Amino acid sequence: MATEFSEVTELAGSGISEEQLQRMAHRYGWAASFCQQKDVVEVACGSGQGLGMLGKVSRSLEAGDYSEAILKVARDHYGSRVPLRQVDAQSLPYPDASKDVIILFEAIYYVPEAGRFIRECRRVLRPGGQVLIATANKDLYDFNPSPLSHHYYGAHELVSLFRQSGFEPAVYGYMPVGKVSLRQRILRPVKKLVVSLGLMPKSLAGKRFLKRFVFGKLVSMPAELPPTSIAETEPPTLLPGNAPDQVHKVLYCRATLPA
Repeated sequence: MATEFSEVTELAGSGISEEQLQRMAHRYGWAASFCQQKDVVEVACGSGQGLGMLGKVSRSLEAGDYSEAILKVARDHYGSRVPLRQVDAQSLPYPDASKDVIILFEAIYYVPEAGRFIRECRRVLRPGGQVLIATANKDLYDFNPSPLSHHYYGAHELVSLFRQSGFEPAVYGYMPVGKVSLRQRILRPVKKLVVSLGLMPKSLAGKRFLKRFVFGKLVSMPAELPPTSIAETEPPTLLPGNAPDQVHKVLYCRATLPA
């Protein structure tokens, strides 16, 4: 395990935009609605902002991340509340048919072989179990990939990826680009030009400077999100899943293993 994802991962205490915080709260509220009294595991949990929320509704919760340095931040906050271990998404350390829900948020593009991860999900999930994915939408014209990413999946590609392994997927869109701030809409062409010229900052410090320019004042990422639910926020929009989506900033996928 050589890659150190703390180079590209915002940790508790990092300066983030209000929009980032909103997106984080929304995806965990969405996930919590599928985790009621279920045995849940979050893969690539980062520094664990959503674990408290998931732990309040699930029957059991385990989590892990590829980076020990990032896991230390989560362990320092949660202590013994959530079992945490180093995890490779392509080789999950959980018994066959032992989980009901597997969560992978903002990380599928860091997995070298996403098909291996999905096959592992099929092994670990019980019949009727679900995989929950959240990912940046690569089909927006001003999309900027992470420097450590392998492959991003659009709405139709997520559907195809999960169907190949026998799952029944549904994809959703969240945060339409037409509803973001006027400042963001004006700056989208500038962002596209910067990305196309290879001038987008790759360090977290550089990205924070850019965020302040685009979003204004930053807020501190909490160690643990306060309880929320999808009922308290705008629900994601169900997408056809047969074509790229060029409307939403975020894509969700809920893939169900047939009973």
